[in-house]
Amino acid sequence: MFENLALCKLLGIRYPIIQGGMAWLGTSELAAAVSEAGGLGTIGSGHADAGWLRQEIRKTRQATGRPFAVNIMLMSPHLKDNLKVVMDEQVSVVTFGAGNPGGYIPMLKEAGIKIIPVVSSAALATRLDRLGVDAFIAEGMESGGHIGDTATLPLVPQVIDSVHVPVIAAGGIADGRGLAAALALGAQGAQMGTRFICSTECIAHQNFKEYILQARDRSTVVTGITTGHPVRCLANKFTRRFTELEKSEADLDQLDELGKGSLYAGVINGDLENGSLMAGQIAGLIKEIKPVKQIIEEIMTGAEMQLANLARQMEPAR
Repeated sequence: MFENLALCKLLGIRYPIIQGGMAWLGTSELAAAVSEAGGLGTIGSGHADAGWLRQEIRKTRQATGRPFAVNIMLMSPHLKDNLKVVMDEQVSVVTFGAGNPGGYIPMLKEAGIKIIPVVSSAALATRLDRLGVDAFIAEGMESGGHIGDTATLPLVPQVIDSVHVPVIAAGGIADGRGLAAALALGAQGAQMGTRFICSTECIAHQNFKEYILQARDRSTVVTGITTGHPVRCLANKFTRRFTELEKSEADLDQLDELGKGSLYAGVINGDLENGSLMAGQIAGLIKEIKPVKQIIEEIMTGAEMQLANLARQMEPAR
């Protein structure tokens, strides 16, 4: 049913599910599991250096022969070195986050790499479409981590109408209903991050996973608005301190100092008070930790059922 989608054909995947490129958590263990289950796994390079990235790419290749992606963080101090690694290692797909990757597109295209930028506006998508990218991830502000200003529902169709390549919906999607909704909007698939944190293969600390399971619909907050780089996290002592500093008009150096190392502390070390716990608004929907294969199978079954139910409801009365 889904293999004929343009996105699945483009990427050589069975299911139209992309795993979000999450810093510290998008490791070979998770990426390989998602790819093996039929989606597109993603190594999240974040602020990691080239040595770490090369190692994770090779470990992923040892674990799966299926396609996978590397997410490149445009704010990373190791950006250029990491781009060289993905070209040296002949990674098939690169996704970009937190910025405009326009200047790097020609060299990646020359290397034969498929390029999928994450965009939070139709304007940026239009500019990058002219440069010949292969697809877009239209990410709404419901997502975890760095976010834009527009919600998924209005963003996705506007991006679709602005470009000539497949669009993947992201932000606020964690089950078959969300995937079906994305397809109904005209997207070719969905990217999910928070849902895969609560998988057995994800290396996130158990404290963090359990915190997600306890989340409700209003458990996340957005910090960093004054920095120009807003971030969505689960509310905790860290987010309250950050918000207080922002309200006191603290300078960027103070905010940077508070945030330094906080993501690792939260998601890897399990510090639920002082760590940054990046997660999306959909966290309140997640109630179990399961293997990636089971998560993806349930999403696909749920999407098929949802689409079939909608088709039946729309049938004319006899």
